[in-house]
Amino acid sequence: MGVRTLAVWCPDWPVTAAGHPQGEPVAVVAQGRVTACSSAARADGVAPGLRRRQAESRCSGLLVVQDDPARDARGFESVAAAVETVAPAVEIVRPGLCVLPARGAARYYGSEDAVVGRAVQAVERVVPGAGTRAGIADGIFAACQAARLGQVVPLGRTAAFLADLPTNVLDAPGFVDQLRRLGLGTLGAFAALPPGAVTERFGSAGARAHRLARGLDERPPAPREPPPDLAVAMGFDPPAERLDVVLFAARHLAAELAERLEELVLGCTVVAIEAETADGRALVRRWRHQDGLTPAALAERVRWQVEAWLLRSDGGSPAEGGVVRLRLVPELVHPERGRQLAFWGERASDGRAARALARVQGLLGADAVATAVVDGGRTPAARIRMIPWGETRPQGTGSGTERPGWPGRIPPPSPATVYPTPPVVSVTGPGGGPVQVDERGALSAEPARLVAAGGSRALPVIAWAGPWPADERWWDPAARCRRGRLQVLAADGVAHLVAFQDGRWVLEATYD
Repeated sequence: MGVRTLAVWCPDWPVTAAGHPQGEPVAVVAQGRVTACSSAARADGVAPGLRRRQAESRCSGLLVVQDDPARDARGFESVAAAVETVAPAVEIVRPGLCVLPARGAARYYGSEDAVVGRAVQAVERVVPGAGTRAGIADGIFAACQAARLGQVVPLGRTAAFLADLPTNVLDAPGFVDQLRRLGLGTLGAFAALPPGAVTERFGSAGARAHRLARGLDERPPAPREPPPDLAVAMGFDPPAERLDVVLFAARHLAAELAERLEELVLGCTVVAIEAETADGRALVRRWRHQDGLTPAALAERVRWQVEAWLLRSDGGSPAEGGVVRLRLVPELVHPERGRQLAFWGERASDGRAARALARVQGLLGADAVATAVVDGGRTPAARIRMIPWGETRPQGTGSGTERPGWPGRIPPPSPATVYPTPPVVSVTGPGGGPVQVDERGALSAEPARLVAAGGSRALPVIAWAGPWPADERWWDPAARCRRGRLQVLAADGVAHLVAFQDGRWVLEATYD
């Protein structure tokens, strides 16, 4: 069971941070797709995930705002500060959502309902009309779901509360689609599965989602006190009042902390960013990332927080007189699972290639640079999906695992060469007659020779496997496709994937 947690959620925070009234149809766009939209835009059919042109076609008066994470983080500092007037130890999950322990605050104010009411009132005083919601439950994930519904889940009832929620609250579209096709539409149905079977079928990502669905913490409790020398700090004499000076120091500290964590093979989930001002004030803000703060993510969040402290939309600043000391303290660390090195031992996480590709996208458009991922499908060509560079890969793609619902698929490994236009070949039996696949998926004879198009080259078949029959779109007579696939190993040592369809054989792919 997780710790009693209060979550405060501001719906459509990127829209609110952009400074537009809630009554206007506004959409926040990143890489050509909508990432957030106002309630007025949703009423006209706009939803996150749509392309910009689709959103504008659905809502003629739509106001499009470019995504700016730094702007969102700067604006959310006022919300976090307001929540901190109710209870301490606020952690920012992302701009628009923060969490904090609820047990002490509930004892102080008398009840958990009182804490929720005070938190909402505190935020509404700072950001009127933001539609702030708050909720309390056992664990961070359950508390976030309770905040979306504005509920206080009684102690010990978190699993029952989550059981009725749809699986799409897991925020993993690809994984949720797999559960839906398996008939698991609610978290309760998913949680009822044996943990061992879930891990075997879906891997570590499925095991994590299964724990969340059961109302447990994301990972089993494994408290570990970070060594005291992990904290990094830098002083300023005289006090730094310019933003660029503090940001330069912040980048240096983030890099130093990332290097220390890397040397000890540790990952950081929660980091405290502390600043001391010239007038004696101590500013502290905690940032959380469930998957671990990478060096780039750590530097980014430090920059956001420093900008939030030194830049205020109302012209004021909590860091009056300048900053005299900046400190980063990793508060929750865990053993790192490892990192992938490049071929010659250099770091594969070097972002130079990513920055170059992002620049090309900026010049030619988001769809101009794409990367291939392995998805579900029967044919090798159908399993390859091209997604724009930088977009989140669908859950389960690129891992080599097969999705359910693909009878007739070819077992791994995948072929190295897939022909866009499969050439016609011939497969003959021991007597020289053609080999065919009947409607029951059986071969008319054992494959003996593979003959290329035109009969220019004939190779003996020394081994074969299959066939794998597939009857695709059987419900549509016009689009129905019946075929049988066969793996053959020719005498030259090269393996091929051939398919029998419409009375002829075609060469679909070649193995390395």
